[in-house]
Amino acid sequence: MGAEHLTKSGPAVEDVPRLAAKGIAVGYGGRTVIDGLDVTVPPGLITTIIGPNGCGKSTLLRTLTRLLKPTAGAVVLDGEDIVKLRTRDVARKLGLLPQAPVAPEGLTVADLVARGRHPHQSWLRQWSSDDVSVVERALAMTGVSDLADRPVDSLSGGQRQRVWISMTLAQGTDLLLLDEPTTYLDLAHAIDVLDLVDDLHESGRTVVMVLHDLNLATRYSDNLVVMRDGSILAQGHPRDVITADLLHEAFGLRAKVIDDPVGGRPLIVPIGRTHVQIN
Repeated sequence: MGAEHLTKSGPAVEDVPRLAAKGIAVGYGGRTVIDGLDVTVPPGLITTIIGPNGCGKSTLLRTLTRLLKPTAGAVVLDGEDIVKLRTRDVARKLGLLPQAPVAPEGLTVADLVARGRHPHQSWLRQWSSDDVSVVERALAMTGVSDLADRPVDSLSGGQRQRVWISMTLAQGTDLLLLDEPTTYLDLAHAIDVLDLVDDLHESGRTVVMVLHDLNLATRYSDNLVVMRDGSILAQGHPRDVITADLLHEAFGLRAKVIDDPVGGRPLIVPIGRTHVQIN
């Protein structure tokens, strides 16, 4: 990822969002996790949802993808209530990478990526040469063409994440939602996956993801959504959002915020109980 991208504030975007939540309430087993939340996903940007464990990050993402149905309010996709859309129509507009996805044992990379074309299949439209081309492009974009005949369960964690992202690309959507795409990856593989996400964004896709690593979130995002206790505490470009006061309010974290020497984004330096803050 080049410094040029790291230092920009993000491209100009349209006023009409692709995806938005309006006054949503969501919960599990009678417990409300999110109540009365509004959020808009700006088109053409990388939006990252951050917040402490249990604050509702993944719940919000799962609601935006229709995996969870709100008990109040609505999620709007391209101007329509997502709950009222057919599953196939949602899959043609929105690609999802869930947390820690698992492929059937022995399934090859090419077969998994080909499953991304299922929303476009029907009795009248069977597998075609166009589908083959889309799958080949998705494999090439994520750099896994040479793994096409390998079983998915034989790959490293970083390779598997690239393959799963390739499957979402094969859906042919320009809106991608990724739930903790760097979970269980070491730093080198996490950077590799996020560089890929950045490449996809540069090619014109809107990306929404959940991340735990705050410094990676600030480096790779154009728009941060900071959550606490099921509500949005702050939203905006990392330079406008990340402050020592906000980190303490959202995470209970004592930290200094300095300029990242690589790209000029905010860099968070945690302060432990046994350390002295240096002015």
